[in-house]
Amino acid sequence: MKYCSISEASDKFNIPESTLRFYEKKGLLPLIERDKAGRRLFSEDQMALLKTVICLKNTHMPISDIKQYIDWIVEGDNTTHLRLEMMKNHKQAVLAEISLMTESIKGIDVKITRYTKRTQERKE
Repeated sequence: MKYCSISEASDKFNIPESTLRFYEKKGLLPLIERDKAGRRLFSEDQMALLKTVICLKNTHMPISDIKQYIDWIVEGDNTTHLRLEMMKNHKQAVLAEISLMTESIKGIDVKITRYTKRTQERKE
């Protein structure tokens, strides 16, 4: 099995090593292996899990909910229905946030148009 160091994982996902340490401390990256010197080793499975954690974090899922999701993964297949429900609910929350942001950007565009006109009028 191929392993990545913490610096390789950090580079791959463009996040600080301190964030990876924080995720591990919060229980979001369980079962991280270590080499004889105590350095973290990220397996392909851990990298896939990390990708999921980053996706959920990027879509504003709270750390406590991500932790619950990870706990359910560790518990196994008997929690699949719980994970499915969580993902469905999270998707709806993300879609609602996208809708709000899309609507809000219209207000920002109004301001940009207004200030662009003012700036052009002052130049003339």
